[in-house]
Amino acid sequence: MNSKEQLLGFKEGEGELVKLVYLKPLPMRLDRWLVSQRQEQSRNRIQKFIDAGYVRINGKIGLSKTPLREGDEVVIWIPPPEPLPYLKPEKMDLDILFEDDHLIVVNKPAGLTVHPAPGNKDGTLVNGILYHCNDLPGINGKLRPGIVHRLDKDTTGCIVIAKSQESLVSLQKQIQRRIASRNYLAVVHGVLKGDEGMIKGAIGRHPVDRKKYAVVSDDIGRYASTSWQLKERLGDYSLLRFKLDTGRTHQIRVHCSHLGHPIVGDPIYSRRKKLPINLSGQALHAIQLGLDHPITGSRMNFEAPLPLEFLRLLSLLRKRSGNES
Repeated sequence: MNSKEQLLGFKEGEGELVKLVYLKPLPMRLDRWLVSQRQEQSRNRIQKFIDAGYVRINGKIGLSKTPLREGDEVVIWIPPPEPLPYLKPEKMDLDILFEDDHLIVVNKPAGLTVHPAPGNKDGTLVNGILYHCNDLPGINGKLRPGIVHRLDKDTTGCIVIAKSQESLVSLQKQIQRRIASRNYLAVVHGVLKGDEGMIKGAIGRHPVDRKKYAVVSDDIGRYASTSWQLKERLGDYSLLRFKLDTGRTHQIRVHCSHLGHPIVGDPIYSRRKKLPINLSGQALHAIQLGLDHPITGSRMNFEAPLPLEFLRLLSLLRKRSGNES
């Protein structure tokens, strides 16, 4: 444990210690900058961290209005989530792709929210995992027990859940350091130029609709990069494979919409109401997940089969475009 961790009251294995460097040439208030950098945290929660003394600038306690200068080092300790009394196990049919004593990989269906939140306290993947794994050492009873990364409610496919604190820390680091690989398939509107490319654009809260995200300027958003590869042209649609280089909220959906090729069936980022078939959500599937086992270090790769709804969509578009073999 280094001196910064001791100053922050950081306890090993508890919470998250984040170290950031301010690289903007113009000064910016600490609270505003942290909100732009930690968008998974609410503005109110960021303010509470600052007020509690969990944020340091160059080793000194920061105030909300403290102006940041280029090169300033900001350290923030994010305490672990508080236990939720309403978090309860629920029997659920889980499509398990792999499981051992340290992790579990699930093929998540559409319509299943990953973790509980106020107003949505049951029927989530977390509730199902708590029933399936009645003992999650060190992480049971938390808001997001074992959740390493997330998938949107209507996005299907591979998601990994840690079964111990040691596994959780290892897997989260793999996501952050891009050791883990995450690949998706999606059907989008229109035909992109070329066969492959990269979408780069900082992602932040939509300036008007705060329930949405958008590509915004670099100074108020977080850097995001998505690689894409054309798999099949389907008339007025395209089947694309995506690789996440970063993992921002709604990243693929926002980047596709920004390009003018929104994902088919996306209820938030696509205005195109007429669809080839009725869909329960966006045609986005986390088809592949690669990671190093958190204990043995061996490389593991998992693939989730396409859901029936996705296959039906592809079949119809292939018929219409004459691509059906």
